[in-house]
Amino acid sequence: MKVEIKRDGLTLRGDFVKPQTDKFNLVILMHGFTSNRGMEPSQLLYQLSQRFVAEGLATLRFDFNGHGESDGRFQDMTVLNEISDSKAILDYARSLEGVENIYLLGHSQGGVVASMLAGYYPEKIAKLALLAPAATLKDDALKGDTQGYTYDPKSIPDTLPIKKGLILGGFYLRTAQTLPIYEIASQYHGPVCLVHGLKDTVVNNIASKRYDDCYTNDKLHLLDDADHGFEINNSRQEALDIATKFMLD
Repeated sequence: MKVEIKRDGLTLRGDFVKPQTDKFNLVILMHGFTSNRGMEPSQLLYQLSQRFVAEGLATLRFDFNGHGESDGRFQDMTVLNEISDSKAILDYARSLEGVENIYLLGHSQGGVVASMLAGYYPEKIAKLALLAPAATLKDDALKGDTQGYTYDPKSIPDTLPIKKGLILGGFYLRTAQTLPIYEIASQYHGPVCLVHGLKDTVVNNIASKRYDDCYTNDKLHLLDDADHGFEINNSRQEALDIATKFMLD
């Protein structure tokens, strides 16, 4: 069913699907930079939701502010306010009747958000899966090169035109430079699944290797023939299988 969740005057829109049981485990899915919750059958989060629901899990996937069908301007989006979005989504998930355990799964920038939310709420999250988590966004902002668009990292512009005709706000870049990504993420000690492609040219796999170093209960899967979106070769199926097995074990 369609859901709408309020956060600081904005409406976040998403989809909630549950099995026909009184009790169930719920996976919250978080999308990446410039993407959406997975509205088309070809999209990663759509396919993950389908797989999870088929195995008896509930899923809640939503658009971050400034993305998809949710309120807000993309220009005003930051990792920090996406964490605020995710906190509102978590509050909603915790209020649902029948939920036994809450799992998080994030792809790309959604992986960064999921990792930090789990660090802030470690006792509320039973499992965490990060697919190609884009923690290198901090490195990129420090050197002044975001998604291939360059700028002076010591004199950040108010706006940065990027792909698809979108405008990235300067505050996104300023806050990205100081995000305590791994420091917060390391507060989570539950089971973690890391999946990253060795042919990912968007986010270097060093991001997942650093997560592997900071977690105490994780498994790192480096896929030889996978790109950032797990779209080449048979990597999509492999990523789906790994994530599904992790959520069900």
